[in-house]
Amino acid sequence: MELAKQELVRVLRTEGDNDTADAVEGSDLPDRIDTERDADALTAVGLDRTQLMNKLAGGSLGTTLSP
Repeated sequence: MELAKQELVRVLRTEGDNDTADAVEGSDLPDRIDTERDADALTAVGLDRTQLMNKLAGGSLGTTLSP
């Protein structure tokens, strides 16, 4: 799944997870995150695939997700 880095930051901040949002913003993650390709980088900022999917499901990303 792909999503915009800034959209992920927005969802994290909406959920009050500012530390992880700051880590994502300061990371080397690309502007378009591919959850499979960038799995190691996401883990490095504190998001494993299960956590990420749960946050995205609760964050109402809507149509910003690509299969």
